[in-house]
Amino acid sequence: MTTIRLTAAQAMVRYLAAQMAEDGTPFLTGCWAIFGHGNVAGLGEALHGIKDSWPTWRGQNEQSMAHTAIAYAKQRRRTHAMAVTSSIGPGALNMVTAAALAHVNRLPVLFLPGDVFAGRGPDPVLQQIEDFGDGTVSVNDCFKPVSRYFDRITRPEHLLTALPRALRTMTDPADCGPVTLAFCQDVQAEAFDWPEAFFAPQVWRIRRPHPDPVEVARVADLIRAAKRPVIIAGGGVHFSGAEARLAEFAAAHAIPVVETQAGKSALPWDNPLNLGPVGVTGASSANAVCAEADLILGVGTRFQDFTTGSWSLFRHPSRKLVSINVAAYDAMKHGAEPLCADALVALDQLTAALGRHRCPAPPAGLKEAWFAAVDPLTDAPEQANALPTDQQVIGAVQRASHQDTVVMCAAGTMPGELHKLWKAPRPGAYHMEYGFSCMGYEIAGAIGIKLAEPARDVICMVGDGSYMMMNSEMATAAMLGVHFTTVITDNRGYGCINRLQMGTGGAEFNNLYAHAAVQTQPQIDFAAHAAAMGATAVKVGSIAELEAALARRDQIAGPYVIVIDTDPYPSTPHGGTWWDVAVPEVSPRPGMAAVRATYETQRKAQA
Repeated sequence: MTTIRLTAAQAMVRYLAAQMAEDGTPFLTGCWAIFGHGNVAGLGEALHGIKDSWPTWRGQNEQSMAHTAIAYAKQRRRTHAMAVTSSIGPGALNMVTAAALAHVNRLPVLFLPGDVFAGRGPDPVLQQIEDFGDGTVSVNDCFKPVSRYFDRITRPEHLLTALPRALRTMTDPADCGPVTLAFCQDVQAEAFDWPEAFFAPQVWRIRRPHPDPVEVARVADLIRAAKRPVIIAGGGVHFSGAEARLAEFAAAHAIPVVETQAGKSALPWDNPLNLGPVGVTGASSANAVCAEADLILGVGTRFQDFTTGSWSLFRHPSRKLVSINVAAYDAMKHGAEPLCADALVALDQLTAALGRHRCPAPPAGLKEAWFAAVDPLTDAPEQANALPTDQQVIGAVQRASHQDTVVMCAAGTMPGELHKLWKAPRPGAYHMEYGFSCMGYEIAGAIGIKLAEPARDVICMVGDGSYMMMNSEMATAAMLGVHFTTVITDNRGYGCINRLQMGTGGAEFNNLYAHAAVQTQPQIDFAAHAAAMGATAVKVGSIAELEAALARRDQIAGPYVIVIDTDPYPSTPHGGTWWDVAVPEVSPRPGMAAVRATYETQRKAQA
């Protein structure tokens, strides 16, 4: 057996660079890194040695650079991913939130946090957290509940099994998610004689699991018996590349389609059978068919509470639930009839089983009524001096968009408004991180989207709250020359949660700056702040000025930021359904008892 002597860190990066996607390019396209004493000497030196063929990018914050990697994987439909490395201690812990985000969204990313000395000679080291009752614990154990695969590399030869397991997890459609390899810092620098064959290029094919024939037959029977079926398209439609097949299936069998946040853009907005967004932030058209549906056919959805209206949306007394999903865990939720398979394959086999069967036509006019109600909300205001609403901002961005535009967001007011109002023209035109709805994902995520699809016109929608929480990767975008447009809507606080607070009977408190314990109301110049990090930035005073600024975005190099003040109170009054947010049973506040009584009544609709 021919061997080659390398440090464990050198062996790791050489192996990772040799793992190929089905298109012949590296599955892991590079590594984001912030170096510290836990990874700079070992992994840092190894990454430097391979930098001409496998790039390393420098981030500003461990969490946000991981968000970039995750957004990249999401926009690439899980066919490619990135690695992220940090030092021991706070650097590693900063990435735990990002790991949770990837775990919830079933997205591949490889975390390589530095760890303590396996030999324990200098124990305890700087930034080490000591467990008084367990000498094997470090901060990296926090990754365990938010990783699909976790390993601690305490010997060089551990990589011979750990690395293939990591790649297997990230490329397995049913088990896909974040992998954490906690890499002890002394082991990173330790040499070992590695089998040369270990570094041979390997192609990782993403399987398309086929369904059990019995499950196909059962689901086909349920569809034949249904009078009012509806399809709920989730993110799995995109990951499977099943968008066209879904359109064909819906048309062949006359079944209306509604979209989750992750599933939005699975069908173009103007497809006649696309009845729009579903659930708490859904359209009246979509929620109406779901409320009356006797068969709910989920395709690649995990049935999150925003999708199901906290399981109060599906009200037909004899409704049945079917779940097409690669993961058995999701396919069998809430007693669903499972069809455990790849979405594209499952739809193909159902089409073959159903033949020419067509369901009764869905109700007419629902979609037209929805747009008649909400389209006026996105029009430019008649009064030029009125404080714009978020809906009017969305309208301006929509009018400036085109077939290659990707609109993206994650938290605050915009996810709900975009889900309801954005008209996605084709698959991949809508990128929403709403599995974890992590504030601060937006700017870092926009970089990831642009790196994944450089030709796309990326527009990041972010509120002032999320921008304040995590904005430092704007400097990274400027350094790398990554061009995208960020629209910052400044409503001077957390407007979304303020409305929820009011809607659940609470007093306006600690969300908008006007209701927080501050001595001076902040007057934050977001345009100046973004410009200080290298962005081209402008503040606009009206929707007309916003449209003019958007029209100039193709003339800008690097990140482009447009800031506009908005009204924190209005939201789209149409559509939507109940969301279970517990209201206090007792409170000294007047009126809370009535709010609790309404809440108890609404809970009775859960099933």
